[in-house]
Amino acid sequence: MYGYLLDMDGVIYRGTELIPGADGFIHHLLEHEIPFLFLTNNSQRTRRDVATKLRHFGIDVGEQHIFTCAMATARFLQNQKPNGTAYVIGDAGLTTALHRNGYAIVDKNPDYVVVGETRMFTFEMLEAATNMILSGAKLIATNLDPNCPTQSGSRPGCGAVVALLEKATGIQAFSLGKPSPIMMRAARKELGLSADQTVMVGDTMSTDILGGLQLGYKTVLVLSGSTTKNDLTQYAYQPDLIIPSIAHLDPFQPSFQKGNTLLTV
Repeated sequence: MYGYLLDMDGVIYRGTELIPGADGFIHHLLEHEIPFLFLTNNSQRTRRDVATKLRHFGIDVGEQHIFTCAMATARFLQNQKPNGTAYVIGDAGLTTALHRNGYAIVDKNPDYVVVGETRMFTFEMLEAATNMILSGAKLIATNLDPNCPTQSGSRPGCGAVVALLEKATGIQAFSLGKPSPIMMRAARKELGLSADQTVMVGDTMSTDILGGLQLGYKTVLVLSGSTTKNDLTQYAYQPDLIIPSIAHLDPFQPSFQKGNTLLTV
């Protein structure tokens, strides 16, 4: 039996529109108690917020089905330095995860500068973060996605802000979001699955598919999001399966082949 790690934007919905058949796929997983988690590199929302958003698409899941890069980041920091402190450039999803893992949010002498997605930051915050990093605070990124899709196009993502701080300080950030093996492994363990029981379904080669391949998961690329079939020539690695959308994936018996042969529905 397989269990599923599922990207969301481009796999379940696109912008404000549900991808046809995605709700049916999730319904089958729930009905037959097939383990799954939604994985997101967006640190802005809490688990509850993400679950509420999915319900608006007619997908009724609980918080236990959500795993965010903010959660992966907070758990990692708590393991590295229990009950530490962080200066945060980010929104409620990130600060909530840090608080739940014993971290205090401070504006002086933090152990870590932690950067996630947000529209609410100023040059003064970047200046403060720069000086904290130069004074010894470790730079942590919830993810390195350079941009985020919006209804009007795209906006600079967490990776763009992190790149500015890296350039200003000469210090490279440590990232916990997809394709980080730390996040991908933690999500698998959350489901209680082995690597060969785990399927990663996503629309982005450089995060979803790369992260799954690095940990020995089966990988499914859907063409309903950011990647087109023509884009595949740019990559030295390939997914196990390419399908038009998640509606074309059999949740009970996905048809994988060994080797590099791709099955395209």
